[in-house]
Amino acid sequence: MYGTQSKIDLAIEYQSQIPILRPSIYSRRANLTVKFQDIYGFTVEGNVDDVNVLNEVREKVRQQGRVWWAMEANKGANWYLNTTIGEGSALKSSLKFSTLVNAITLKKLIRKGIPPSLRPKVWFSLSGAAKKKSTVPESYYDDLTKAVEGKVTAATRQIDHDLPRTFPGHPWLDTTEGHAALRRVLVGYSFRDSDVGYCQGLNYVAALLLLVMKTEEDAFWMMAVLLENVLVNDCYTNNLSGCHVEQRVFKDLLVKKFPRIAAHLDALEFDVSLVATEWFLCLFSKSLPSETTLRVWDVVFYEGAKVMFNVALAIFKMKEDELLLTHHVGEVIDILQRTTHHLFDPDDLLTVAFDKIGSMTTNTISKERKKQEPEVMKEIDERLRRLNSVQVEEK
Repeated sequence: MYGTQSKIDLAIEYQSQIPILRPSIYSRRANLTVKFQDIYGFTVEGNVDDVNVLNEVREKVRQQGRVWWAMEANKGANWYLNTTIGEGSALKSSLKFSTLVNAITLKKLIRKGIPPSLRPKVWFSLSGAAKKKSTVPESYYDDLTKAVEGKVTAATRQIDHDLPRTFPGHPWLDTTEGHAALRRVLVGYSFRDSDVGYCQGLNYVAALLLLVMKTEEDAFWMMAVLLENVLVNDCYTNNLSGCHVEQRVFKDLLVKKFPRIAAHLDALEFDVSLVATEWFLCLFSKSLPSETTLRVWDVVFYEGAKVMFNVALAIFKMKEDELLLTHHVGEVIDILQRTTHHLFDPDDLLTVAFDKIGSMTTNTISKERKKQEPEVMKEIDERLRRLNSVQVEEK
């Protein structure tokens, strides 16, 4: 299942992976909770309404697949690689105009979703993973995994502890083979970047990358480009300073975009990082249904980490009315968790994220980060000083 496949094999697999879900007559009558597997093997719980939504989503996936295959037939297999406009004062040539058209078309297509069968090659090309891999010898990943085999570090011990807790019950990830593949990817990267090593949350990200990319090596390079180029620096280092910066930026954006929600949550003394920290560290992989998560990742790998803020804000926006009626923190957490776990239609979420949040450029987010970084580092330094003073007193 996770080896190399031809385009024909992928197309056949793509069609066979998207069954129509049919709950039993008893569940239809009683509206009972039903369990079933999604196309990535995850067990999903929902009612009959959720099943109907998922069937509609699968039809949308089929339709979107036909659009992508038509684009490949019309423009060529790798048409989406011709989307970067070179330096120049004006679009003087038909080539530049064609490139611009491709870029606009591609952005719209990606926001509507990349078909599962095309995700591996589109992600690998557009994210920069292919370029990153091309800068090292062909045997880099194999050499790395062999070189670190048997080595024990704090990171490898934590990885071994987390393996059985990563999507337990999944038909491939929760097997000896799945654990071994995930371990090699995580341990390999922990030695590639010792500053990051391993951080809890990366196990879920790497696991989902394995399911999508099909091969360990491609999943490894996707994780490398994600941590080194797409996400903010220091998001997964020991002090999690990058993650703390993102949380502060998100809080500020919530105040600016949705002041009523922010004010109400502040009155309840609800800290949004209670839910948003996991969203950002796991890239929604523990919170949203798998296809919805991957639709978010489609856009993240093309447009960058700013998309994480769009999506996080959209979740709050979608439940604005309910949130404003809450009276304590537990209610807020319950609403947000129920919402994320049942967002089976990615378009419901992404329509809000891109049409009802307002413009947020990468430059805007970068400025917000720079504004928050000094305060975060000050807090981390103060925490270290307090810790050191306690240790001195204990001696």
